Amino acid sequence: MDSKLYFGNDSIQIYNDDILITNCIDEETVDLIVTSPPYNVDIKYGSHDDKMDYGKYLNFTREWLLKCYKLVKDDGRFCLNIPLDKNKGGQQSVCADITTIAKKIGWKYHSTIIWNEQNISRRTAWGSWLSASAPYVIAPVEVIVVLYKKDWKKISGSRKSDINKNEFLEWTNGVWNFMGESKKRIGHPAPFPIELPRRCIKLFSFEEDNILDPFLGSGSTLIACAQTNRKGIGIEIDKNYCKLAKQRLIAEGQIYQLKFEEVAVIKDRMKKYYTLKKSKKIRNIKFSSKRRKSDA
Repeated sequence: MDSKLYFGNDSIQIYNDDILITNCIDEETVDLIVTSPPYNVDIKYGSHDDKMDYGKYLNFTREWLLKCYKLVKDDGRFCLNIPLDKNKGGQQSVCADITTIAKKIGWKYHSTIIWNEQNISRRTAWGSWLSASAPYVIAPVEVIVVLYKKDWKKISGSRKSDINKNEFLEWTNGVWNFMGESKKRIGHPAPFPIELPRRCIKLFSFEEDNILDPFLGSGSTLIACAQTNRKGIGIEIDKNYCKLAKQRLIAEGQIYQLKFEEVAVIKDRMKKYYTLKKSKKIRNIKFSSKRRKSDA
């Protein structure tokens, strides 16, 4: 067993490791990456400095994007949830900068999905209030940049899709409207809702595909994998977040619970087994009593 494996079963694994140095995943084996990396906006993570110099942050981004590029198949895809831009610590074009880095590494650009999460924190910074002097313009949205390695058309995998017509029509519209996740409810400083990876997984991968989240955090991506019959791998550097992800997988992903139909089948088989066993026991008793009478 890999010493970095924190938790796992046949289809879901959590590794307490650093994506930059991990060797727990073979190269060219991942079908889809879904992740939301640190935004560098001074979020108080347990094991990550989220207040780097912006140049250092982009260098860090370049390193992990390159590592991920090596892990995906030639028809592998990448759904990258990042901010459009940021104002904290100085205005920066985060999405444009990260997309440019990804393309230089070799990732190919496909599209951008706008996520209107509808519960961005109440604004407190306006710049120059009611004045053209120096106002701040803040877009209350995030984005999901969709990238791929070499070939957009996916030919590997089971080729079994589980997306329905209504989902397909809604999700191929490049503006997604659903709520963000509560930090307090989850117990993580920057969780994303299960709905985000669920949509990405069903739209851009087949059933039984290998899905990777290199910044697992609270485990939302792996819960979505468990709910959609995908194989999920999560990398998380903070052991406390590994513990949180495991707890959520058990509670929300129900990875230890059998489906109702499976339980019914097992109960039926057990009933037949004990009925058969009981009938054999009765026959043995009758046979034994006959023998005792004949012996007499």
